[in-house]
Amino acid sequence: MYRAMGWIHAETERFGRLLLDRRGQGTVEYVGLILLVALIMAGMVLAMKKVETGEGGALGKLIVGKIKDAIAQVHF
Repeated sequence: MYRAMGWIHAETERFGRLLLDRRGQGTVEYVGLILLVALIMAGMVLAMKKVETGEGGALGKLIVGKIKDAIAQVHF
């Protein structure tokens, strides 16, 4: 019984330390920031396409074209 209680205590302590570990935190924050910017840009493009004037549609097409060009330049 005492051995099982000791094991549970040790495992919860180890798990708690893993949760508080900050290695890799910067990467997670940068990925979140990139996703946020991409979401905002996608929302802007969708909003511009719904605008009835020609300017909004042209701006949306320009943004989409620039994004496609940037993606096409990526080489693996």
